[in-house]
Amino acid sequence: MTNLADSLTKTADILKQSKFTFAFTGAGISVESGIPPFRGEHGLWNKYNPQVLDLGYFLNNPERSWIYIREIFYDFFANAQPNDAHRTLAKMESNKLLNAVITQNIDNLHYEAGSETVYEFHGNSKKLKCLKCGQVYHARDIDLKNIPPKCANDGEVLKPDFIFFGEGIPHEAYADSFAAAEKADVCIIIGSTGEVTPASYVPRTAKQAGAAIIEINPEETIFTSAITDIHLKGKATDVLNQLGELLF
Repeated sequence: MTNLADSLTKTADILKQSKFTFAFTGAGISVESGIPPFRGEHGLWNKYNPQVLDLGYFLNNPERSWIYIREIFYDFFANAQPNDAHRTLAKMESNKLLNAVITQNIDNLHYEAGSETVYEFHGNSKKLKCLKCGQVYHARDIDLKNIPPKCANDGEVLKPDFIFFGEGIPHEAYADSFAAAEKADVCIIIGSTGEVTPASYVPRTAKQAGAAIIEINPEETIFTSAITDIHLKGKATDVLNQLGELLF
């Protein structure tokens, strides 16, 4: 069995030779910033009913939905900060070792850490959008003590600009993500278990196109036996800090 140190050295060599590398991140990278995952033993869906993020329910019950939306996304982890894993990815990009981050997360932490090319597969909770006129607001500019928040142009209820159940993936993020997957030499999966589709098809597409798949997760996932070439087993911050020492 290969030990972590050997696998890290091999990974660093692969990354240095790669002409196009992307990271594919899920909830696991943000857990260390204090943001709980939705699924699993300590997931938010154990505490909240997922219907509050169903598009039809939201449109019919905006005030009730917003009570929970505010609590989960704007009270619960409004002050979350990027961690070392986010920062290492940003440093990899600035050192030309990473071309893009494709994320399932809606917490904006990749941008806050300094990453520039980020494809947000499920949108971004820091933005609110009017479904009528399309006006986008930054959440910090909206008084969320008064809910539901409304558009200054037409008085329509604002919706967080991330994907609700029953809603399609943002076209641009979808297209950019799969375009990156098809030309990648390396895909680094971090903190994603592969349970959410269609996002989980992105690393699989990269594998089919010939990319090496590096997985950073504390446990085995759906990806591990199916597509992973090197599994760096551990927490995202620990593994990426060690990888960073070999890269920079």
